[in-house]
Amino acid sequence: MAGPAWIWVLPVALLGQCLLLAVYSELAAEFPLAGGPYQWSRRLVGPAYGWFNGWVAVSAYAVANTTIAYLGAPWALSLLEIDATPRALVLTGIALVLVCALVGAAGIRVLKRAVQAGITAEISALVGIGLALLLVFREHDFSILTETLGAEELSGSLGAGLLAALAVGGWVFIGFDACVAGAEETHNAARRVPHALWIAMLAVAALVLLNALAVELAHPNPAAIVRGEDRDPVTTAVVESFGSWSDKPFAAVVLVAFVSCGIAAQSLTARTLYSMARDGVLPASAQLRRVDRRGSPLGGTVATAVVACAGLLLGLDSTAIGTLIVFGTAGVYVAFLLVALAALLARLRGTWRPRGELQRGRAGLAVNALAVAWLAFETVNIAWPRESLAPPDAPFYQVWAAPLVLAVIAATGLLYLAMARPHRSGRP
Repeated sequence: MAGPAWIWVLPVALLGQCLLLAVYSELAAEFPLAGGPYQWSRRLVGPAYGWFNGWVAVSAYAVANTTIAYLGAPWALSLLEIDATPRALVLTGIALVLVCALVGAAGIRVLKRAVQAGITAEISALVGIGLALLLVFREHDFSILTETLGAEELSGSLGAGLLAALAVGGWVFIGFDACVAGAEETHNAARRVPHALWIAMLAVAALVLLNALAVELAHPNPAAIVRGEDRDPVTTAVVESFGSWSDKPFAAVVLVAFVSCGIAAQSLTARTLYSMARDGVLPASAQLRRVDRRGSPLGGTVATAVVACAGLLLGLDSTAIGTLIVFGTAGVYVAFLLVALAALLARLRGTWRPRGELQRGRAGLAVNALAVAWLAFETVNIAWPRESLAPPDAPFYQVWAAPLVLAVIAATGLLYLAMARPHRSGRP
């Protein structure tokens, strides 16, 4: 969309998400609770707003679980040397969901060790690969980072190409909210969860910036990426640099990353469901709030896995799964926006002044307002229907997937809110 110059959208996305993180860390310090979007919004604005935010967040998380498994499946099939047919992708994705669910059901200690092991392996491999590509296998001068190689022709202008790249780049800096999910299972959570949020964000930023820079400078033919001839430029850069022997080890590293991500994402979803069901504001709350002897939210874990597997069945139709994937990031950003907006409204009304261990005083209001402005812009940018980002000859509903699915999610949530009134029948 923007050629090698796309890399400059990453600092922009990082800065914008750091504004959100400043708000998140204040909320996590004062309200160290599972199900952050629901619990925080309910306290800041009111039970109806809180329920709706929780509904949007759970919907977005559910889609993310399906997306992670579906996009991780090709790497598992590559290791097994199995053709990535639609049926194989769906079955492998279901297997990945079940593996992540079993780890999540084993309790917080097993969950902690599994995620730590995955992160350690991922960081060790990606730092090593990134530095090797950058220092040993570099093919291009740094000046290529200011080139577009004609990519803007696909979008019509350089500005449009960079906006499209920023929409895709928005996927990079999410997932940190998984740190909030385990707040009630964390010692000294009011202090440790805000620190974990920043560590997660900045560690991801360092890895992504290093490897994005390294791949661009080491790729043998960046023009082929711009022309759409190289659909997997990261693998190309690694295999061409290290040799064909590195194909499977690299696939294994990426698969480990997807599994770690899947475990954390399903944990986030299950605990958000538990948090809402504990207040009795969801259908089947009695089952969804069940916790086993290890302290694992068993009801939420089972529901999360079932919904993720059901979503994977859409993978039998590339258009249907593509529509789901397009919606995923937009849904997460809407949930972010609703949290930041709730905090800003409460500050302006004077009903919330942060009293946790982390306070920013007067600067907090300005940062909060900037966070809302950034999230409103990036949410619209991500949801904007772009034919250039859709597959060739994609139907209109795939191009418009984000706004259409967001409208369905919003309408369904508002209808249930009006008819069932869960915010009044629940017992927080």
